[in-house]
Amino acid sequence: MSDPLVFLPGLLSDARVFEPQIAALSRHLPITILPTGRRDTAEEAATEILEALPGKVSLCGMGLGGVIAIEMLRLAPSRIGKIALINTSAQADTPNEAAAREPKMVAAKTGRFGEIVREEFAPAFFHPSPRRTDLVVRMTEMGRTLGAEAYLRQARLMQKRKDQQAMLRKSIVPALIVCGTSDPTIPVRRHEFLAELMPKGHLALIDGAGMIPTLEQPEVVTTALRSWLNLPPL
Repeated sequence: MSDPLVFLPGLLSDARVFEPQIAALSRHLPITILPTGRRDTAEEAATEILEALPGKVSLCGMGLGGVIAIEMLRLAPSRIGKIALINTSAQADTPNEAAAREPKMVAAKTGRFGEIVREEFAPAFFHPSPRRTDLVVRMTEMGRTLGAEAYLRQARLMQKRKDQQAMLRKSIVPALIVCGTSDPTIPVRRHEFLAELMPKGHLALIDGAGMIPTLEQPEVVTTALRSWLNLPPL
């Protein structure tokens, strides 16, 4: 665990989405958490983050944060020692997916941002459990704290993101693909394909978790990250 670990939160999320992992892993290595709502393209966001980081790092990104992590790997492969992608797609938005973001962006611009936050963190995106209501409240509060402007930048970034599958097929960094098996937004088979696509890809299927496995099954995700961090470097 020599390289510093950088966490990149997902859509409408901040450091709190990785709170259990930060608490467990910060005893063993330096950890940095960087915001993902400052730029509206993956390349600009990745470039800004790379400029803020010294030397070589291990990256762990969730959702949108994973999209930025992949772009960082494309831009500076020699600086990325390992990469972990949690509930992340390496594909571009389809035309329908990009179009579906537009009404939400309009709502965020016209004073209905609260509705969008509730929609983005609807109970259906979490695994059914006694903790689901508390997690919905926690993520909703997180999203409201980030605000409409950050959301609009993040939505535009997701609309504009490129398909990175060809690049990842050539990457030889140790990679961990983490998937909440109850996540309705990205099918398990796409995570399986991504893990098979990357030469050093490892898949961690997290049962009992949906869109936010770091909080739904924190101990299981932390164990998977610890094993990934202990993989031999390049």
